[in-house]
Amino acid sequence: MIIGVAGPYTADTVEQRQKNLDAMNKVAAAVFAMGHIPFIGVNAALPIIEQANLEGKERAKAIMDISMVLIDKCDALLLIAESPGANRERDLILSKGLPVYFNIDEVPTYAR
Repeated sequence: MIIGVAGPYTADTVEQRQKNLDAMNKVAAAVFAMGHIPFIGVNAALPIIEQANLEGKERAKAIMDISMVLIDKCDALLLIAESPGANRERDLILSKGLPVYFNIDEVPTYAR
């Protein structure tokens, strides 16, 4: 399955944003080890946002727009912590009747 990994990204400091991103990437590595393809919307959006030189509300909107379009292609979502953006991703997956996992232990393991 393609499993989106969602959690908070936005924070008051660069250090906290990096910690948030690191937490999602760590969980994504575990999802990959379980035989799935993980996806993190922020990881896809950040290089584009940097090249577009977006700041403030434009930056946040672009990150969310890119994340939502790509999360829509996922088969499931692993929500590691709530945030406004992560909750939007969760709600999108739920609206499609797809699974949302709240703990890595809930994710099924598949052999590659």
